[in-house]
Amino acid sequence: MNINYRPEIDSLRAISIIGVIIYHAKINILSYWLFPGGYYGVDIFFVISGYLITSIIYRELSLTGNFSFIDFYLKRARRILPALLFLLLITIPLALKYLLPTSLIDFSKSTISSLGFSSNLYFYITGLEYGAENGLLKPLLHTWSLAVEEQFYIIFPFLFFLGFRYFKKILFKLIIIISVISFVYAILLSLENPVLNFYILPSRIWELLIGSLVFFFEKEFKIKTSNFVSNLICFLSLIAIFISFMFFFVPLSTPNFKTLVLIIVSVMILLF
Repeated sequence: MNINYRPEIDSLRAISIIGVIIYHAKINILSYWLFPGGYYGVDIFFVISGYLITSIIYRELSLTGNFSFIDFYLKRARRILPALLFLLLITIPLALKYLLPTSLIDFSKSTISSLGFSSNLYFYITGLEYGAENGLLKPLLHTWSLAVEEQFYIIFPFLFFLGFRYFKKILFKLIIIISVISFVYAILLSLENPVLNFYILPSRIWELLIGSLVFFFEKEFKIKTSNFVSNLICFLSLIAIFISFMFFFVPLSTPNFKTLVLIIVSVMILLF
């Protein structure tokens, strides 16, 4: 199904990915760690993913009255697997050459878990704290977010299909309720078990569902502003993203209230 291309979404994706890459690179300029909050790019990416997936599913259901789960999963596989397999083909020879035996065993397990879209659970079970020095040296650490996203893709289409078919009138409200429950759960779990909170889908699903809510809001309410106002809002939102990348650094308890800043400015860019 054709969906209008929105270049600003790709730009926002690029900004979020660059933030994560620079964070992992640990670049220091004049003794200042560049983008210590760059890992928040993942949260931006989750909002975008929730928005796009909801738009794909909703439009197919609205136009055809049905939804092809097989086509959906095949498209996701064609989009994700080639890049993942290419990454592994590049990484495996380097791991065989440079990693010590114990690290190589760990790498092998993380490779298998990444192929099964469960590397977020693997890194939690192995007790890996994101942002720790030994963690940033693991070649496949970043696949935890891909695992969260894929787990969402597996569950969400079925739930959305049922909601659209039987609870269409209150679907927007149901998504709001689930989002609030997930956010409260994430805040509470960040105090009790911050590492688990960081890695698992229940603590992250509210970020993906915020993207869903943006789609519904866009569909129901046509926002009309001048180009100047829209550009100003987007410019200020981009400034807020870069400020967050530069000064926010609390990876252990993420997601948390600071995460809301990145979520809100991402929503502003999608809306305006």
